[in-house]
Amino acid sequence: MWPFRKKKSFFSNEENEQIVQSIKNAERQTSGELRIFVESRCKYVDPLDRAAELFSKLQMEKTALRNGVLFYVAVTDKQLAIFADTGIHAAAGEQYWKESVQQILSVFSKESVSAGIIASVAKIGHALKTNFPYDEAVDKNELPDEIIFGQ
Repeated sequence: MWPFRKKKSFFSNEENEQIVQSIKNAERQTSGELRIFVESRCKYVDPLDRAAELFSKLQMEKTALRNGVLFYVAVTDKQLAIFADTGIHAAAGEQYWKESVQQILSVFSKESVSAGIIASVAKIGHALKTNFPYDEAVDKNELPDEIIFGQ
């Protein structure tokens, strides 16, 4: 079994609830799906490689419109990555994701990790809303909203 946990080890209960609520708020405006994976250390040199591995292991490519986004954070290593599925990556464009990571890194350097994640979720949610707006008739929550905690 993959060593994923659902316990709140990196954040207080309040911070955890705020992050999960930010995911729910973002997803109410889009058919896209957003997940957050937090662990202490990144097992790879490039956090994007780790995010890609986790995206696959979490089976996030199974969304109907291929519009899932994984936000990955290695807290101790102070690394992050955003891995977007083919549908949303193509719709938003390569430059959007590069700029997003740079903007998110600036938030992380000024604020707490949880505040940085919440601000990042709002930004990613906006890209999802712009490219995959919510359609009440057909949209459903395809992936769980809780934070996934690694080792």
